[in-house]
Amino acid sequence: MAIWLIFTWAGGHWPGFYVASYVLKVFLTAVPLLLFRRRYLKIRWNYWWLGIVLGIVGVFQWVGMEKGLLHLWPSYPRPSGASPLDPMTAFFSPLARWSFIAIRWAGASLVVPFMEELFWRDFLWRTIAAPADFKLAKIGEWDRGIPLIFVTLLFCSVHVEWMTAIVWGLMIGGLLIYTRSLGACIVMHAVTNFLLGAYVLISHDWPFW
Repeated sequence: MAIWLIFTWAGGHWPGFYVASYVLKVFLTAVPLLLFRRRYLKIRWNYWWLGIVLGIVGVFQWVGMEKGLLHLWPSYPRPSGASPLDPMTAFFSPLARWSFIAIRWAGASLVVPFMEELFWRDFLWRTIAAPADFKLAKIGEWDRGIPLIFVTLLFCSVHVEWMTAIVWGLMIGGLLIYTRSLGACIVMHAVTNFLLGAYVLISHDWPFW
């Protein structure tokens, strides 16, 4: 998570470094995920089908809510950042353009769901439930809703679309509590991100990417 956030900050701070920073963060995040895979709590994949259903609902919620907010409240507070990259005009070479799109889409659909769910809904959630030793807490432990609230608020803090992210974060948090399945959350996250990528490529609505 630290690797991802550092390169995200760098790409936003230096727009000329954005493409290289994105490619680097996808590969540099994927490597430790693979290297340390045996150290993670075994992921249960029950209710994977519910993750697919909520992932589809999630992309409609994300796009629809964000567009609705911008329409009803054009000046609603959002952190400032670099202008979104349009790969259709940013690359002269079709090979470079589609290579970047493939890495961008794969990063969002494969790397991000594992990385973020292992951090937010596994490690951080259980750390909040059991500060002395997160391993004492179970996946999806309720604990009066405190982990759900804090993880959702922290999750939205790293997203420009912070109000939309709060609702989506509550949805995936509810899925975790109901199923106690980190795998279902990974599937939901992957489906939402994959479909969001498809929407962006079809509509060229690049701010959503």
